Amino acid sequence: MNTPTQPGPERLVADGPVLLSLHADGVAHLHLNRPDAANGLNVELLRALHDAVLRIHGDGRVRAVLLTGEGRHFCAGGDVHTFLAKGEALPDYIRVATALLQLATAALIRLNPPVVAAVHGFAAGGGGMGLVCASDLVLAAESARFLAGATRVAMVPDAGVSATLTQLVGFRRAMEILMLNPTLTAAEAKEIGLVTRVVPDAELQDAAWALARELAAGAPAALANTKRLLWNGIGQGVEAAMPEENHAQAFLSGMADAREGLAAVIEKRAPRFTGR
Repeated sequence: MNTPTQPGPERLVADGPVLLSLHADGVAHLHLNRPDAANGLNVELLRALHDAVLRIHGDGRVRAVLLTGEGRHFCAGGDVHTFLAKGEALPDYIRVATALLQLATAALIRLNPPVVAAVHGFAAGGGGMGLVCASDLVLAAESARFLAGATRVAMVPDAGVSATLTQLVGFRRAMEILMLNPTLTAAEAKEIGLVTRVVPDAELQDAAWALARELAAGAPAALANTKRLLWNGIGQGVEAAMPEENHAQAFLSGMADAREGLAAVIEKRAPRFTGR
């Protein structure tokens, strides 16, 4: 007798910089898909991410969300090559990119279904750290690394990180992470409360899917309301912080120091900041 097989996932977004599929168990798989750029965030990816999250918002079949990244890294943050190429037009580009990132991050936080992030490689910058901080549960591979990085390129944290990170790890540790930009190991991230669990690299995907399916099998209204109550404790602070982040980011991106910081990252050298 043939054993019935579970139907394949429904491809809601089948190509582009962000993929979205819905599985029969109610798990929506949200997948960053710019592996050649370490899933670096540009305007095109951010628009696609926001659109995909809104699509999840409007689909009552979704019971949990699994957020992953294609290639070697979960998300290396903003696309520094694109940023540097904008030259003096960078502030206008940053205003759009930051606004889209904040919309996507706030939409993740406001989703009814819980969001599980599976982090491998680097989670860096406002994008990588921002998506980690906006997820409800975070699984990290043992080799994963976490880096804020914004002040390293003469900018400020965005995606609500100035509010969420403080709540997750405490004020003093958040100040250290955002000011000094240490590269945190997965074990260090777990110790300070940035991630939920650390698993062996080879087990990350299976563990993340198992956790997402466990949540999808739970009571959806109870989980949604629990999530809402917890986020509401800091949600007003997060969303109130975002306009200030956007203003500061656009201002700083117009300075020579920002272009120098971006060039230094690309050229793998120490930046020479002048305060201009």
